Amino acid sequence: QVQLVESGGGLVRPGGSLRLSCAASGFTLDYYVIGWFRQAPGKEREGVSCISSSDGSTYYADSVKGRFTISRDNVKNTVYLQMNSLKPEDTAVYYCATDTFSRVVAGTANYWGQGTQVTVSS
Repeated sequence: QVQLVESGGGLVRPGGSLRLSCAASGFTLDYYVIGWFRQAPGKEREGVSCISSSDGSTYYADSVKGRFTISRDNVKNTVYLQMNSLKPEDTAVYYCATDTFSRVVAGTANYWGQGTQVTVSS
């Protein structure tokens, strides 16, 4: 079965950096798309970034462009989200999800991880 496990969350200061990992099992990463989403208390779930399995193309929400970078390691079957210049408004639970490209970008992926908490605070 498909499983996704996020890690790397924690507490960081504004302007700091953090790298999240999403380890995948039960499938070959080469043939799936993985996206990152986040949800803050009282807010709707928001798409953050995704990476294509076909050509490696990346996509970012306007709110994180220039600050976040998504990458993948197909040998380790892991996707990363490097987050720089973090702001308090980045505070949320971050989830990774996988499915076809269309389902991931639409937020309707069938497979989700358990989430990892990111808190940006002084």
